[in-house]
Amino acid sequence: MRTNMTSTRMAVSLLWLLCGAGCGVMAQSPATISTPETTVRLENTAEGPRLGELKTQDGTVWKNRQAETLPTSVEIDGKAVPVKWEWNRGASRADGKEVSYVYDSASPKLRLTWEWEARAEHGPVEHQIRVENLGKAEVWLPFVDSVRVEMDCDASGTLEQLSVDKGAGTPSPVGTHLVDVKDGFQWEGTSTTYSHFEWNGVREIIPFFLVEKKDREKSGWYIGIEFSGRTRLTLERAGGTLRAAAGLNPNPGPFKTRVRAEEGFETPTVFMGGTTGGIDAAGNVLRKWERAALTKAANWESPEYPMLVNNSWGSGLAIDETLAMRMLKDSAELKFEMFHIDAGWFHGVGDWYPDPKKFPHGLAPIADEAHRLGLKFGLWTDWTQAALDTEHGALNLRDPVVNNWVVADTPADWKPEPFKGQTIDIGVPAARDWTEKEVDRIVTDYHLDMLEHDGYVVAQGCDRSNHPHAAPDPAQTTITNAASSYFVDGPNSTDVSYHAVRAYYSVYSELRKKHPGLLLEICNDGGRMVDFGSAAHGSYFSITDTYDPLSNRRAFYDTSHVLPAAMLETYVEKWPVPKIENFRYMLRSGMMGWLTVMLDTTVWSEEQHRAAAAEFELYKTKLRPFIRDADLYHISARPDGIHWDGMEYFDAPRHAGVVYAFRGTIENQASETFVLKGLEPEKEYALHFQDQSAPDRKATGNELLTKGLTVSLTGPNTSEIVFLNEVTR
Repeated sequence: MRTNMTSTRMAVSLLWLLCGAGCGVMAQSPATISTPETTVRLENTAEGPRLGELKTQDGTVWKNRQAETLPTSVEIDGKAVPVKWEWNRGASRADGKEVSYVYDSASPKLRLTWEWEARAEHGPVEHQIRVENLGKAEVWLPFVDSVRVEMDCDASGTLEQLSVDKGAGTPSPVGTHLVDVKDGFQWEGTSTTYSHFEWNGVREIIPFFLVEKKDREKSGWYIGIEFSGRTRLTLERAGGTLRAAAGLNPNPGPFKTRVRAEEGFETPTVFMGGTTGGIDAAGNVLRKWERAALTKAANWESPEYPMLVNNSWGSGLAIDETLAMRMLKDSAELKFEMFHIDAGWFHGVGDWYPDPKKFPHGLAPIADEAHRLGLKFGLWTDWTQAALDTEHGALNLRDPVVNNWVVADTPADWKPEPFKGQTIDIGVPAARDWTEKEVDRIVTDYHLDMLEHDGYVVAQGCDRSNHPHAAPDPAQTTITNAASSYFVDGPNSTDVSYHAVRAYYSVYSELRKKHPGLLLEICNDGGRMVDFGSAAHGSYFSITDTYDPLSNRRAFYDTSHVLPAAMLETYVEKWPVPKIENFRYMLRSGMMGWLTVMLDTTVWSEEQHRAAAAEFELYKTKLRPFIRDADLYHISARPDGIHWDGMEYFDAPRHAGVVYAFRGTIENQASETFVLKGLEPEKEYALHFQDQSAPDRKATGNELLTKGLTVSLTGPNTSEIVFLNEVTR
């Protein structure tokens, strides 16, 4: 969201009449913001500012009865102080793309701005609430949702909701949830930067949901959150009313956050959009909007985005200079575009200098050799982890200063894992400053083109009382020892993550200013930080920490509903491949988005080298343009590894598309028919079967849209890629 209006914008002041109660301001005429898919009407009421209605492209109007409740009190010096908001006529502005309603409180001296904006030509609109402390006393704010709505709906109408799990450690059994929203329906989805479902049993979602009518038009709306911290979305239905909320997670609470004099608090930006035509239609609009409004333009400027990457983790922690040079040579021969050294290169956790035994000449010569061979060079780090190394530049948690930064004390006999230590709270300004300098040093000294962060960059919680976040409540705070890392959880955890996420964004924003072409991979223990805030600050995501073909396709199927395919990285790791067809199946399961090979390619057979080289060339020349620019359609059920599954890209401007088809393990299911989408019924299309599983032929759009495309394969765990090109007459 924009935090300041530009003076050159042609703004039209709304004419309002003050009334006496609460924020008691009544608008004479509402303001409207529109894109082709979404129109929102915004208004002031005696109860507060309100999204009056949301209208979709087909003309369906969703009316909202819920005004957003502004804080009625704050805490100063430990005492509750009432707040009375009055509309500031001169500061409030509106035009066709941006609206801000401004309210002031005379005592305590506060200003609240309620903003909506359409930042791209198509797609949703964004909303944020900002509170500024204009006084001299420190203020503690209570919980404020980013948005709350109470939409009217037909009491007898049938609705359904889409939500998507994170791939995290491993994709969940369901992943993509499409459920009926009946009377009495209640749902809550949460997102954090750590997603500990392995030990707390809670599956986290990509912070987004869509609700639509179950009819032919499938008119609906959706909400997403552009923030990587502890967030929550809710949806419930009571007859003809849908209630929804999105923003920070107030639980376990009570939540409060500090706003120092002349500073401010911003709710996480949310986006809301209207949709018609079903979940793939919504996704195709949403992904283009994210590319235009959220992601960095530099991500898309190179025709090599998404990239083909060779990652050293196929050899685990054994990576050293000799192996790296050997892998570099093979990477160049196979025409990879980046060589990426994963964990194992460093002297110690928190000591992000090359291990002199493994890399006696440092990392810069490795990077320089990669560049000489025409490859980019990327590097793994876990830059918020402190441990025990005492060398100059190491983040040693026994240092009293560093120990104050870590989220919890560790016992005297504590030892780090091979590549994880104890997380520092980068919401502390001094800790943020250290990390900002450190990541810049790493990028500069090691000649990086890409920096990957792993582990837990943002603190889950913190038990320190002298950090910017709210102090912990010892009676309600738990500290869990999980594999040598101490995780803190308590009433202040959301505030901890709020400050830490803002610091994380600041670190990466400054890094990109200094290194504009730098790529940033968001791994975070594999798919635990897949969200819209990360999309705005990184270049691509690791979408799961499980890398077999089925897990890769499941994670891609889920995540691609709501995030650009080019940003979705699947790691391909070693998997049984008795035949070359199985080898291609393994590679292609990671070739629908950003492709990173996590294998020691130097041990491949000559046949596998030839097959891989052909697949990589296919990926770069024919598949990548679709992954970057085309619409995406989920043309099968979610992959289960048993039955067939498929995915389709279709690029209407190019009049061309591609179908990925994967055969499961059922022996007697040699063929499958996929009903395609996005084509023009009256056009004719030439079909090319990449592996010649069938003769090339022609088919009408109507045939492919109704009867479908049939693919036949001779064995389990095999694949085919079918290209479609409109026949010109």
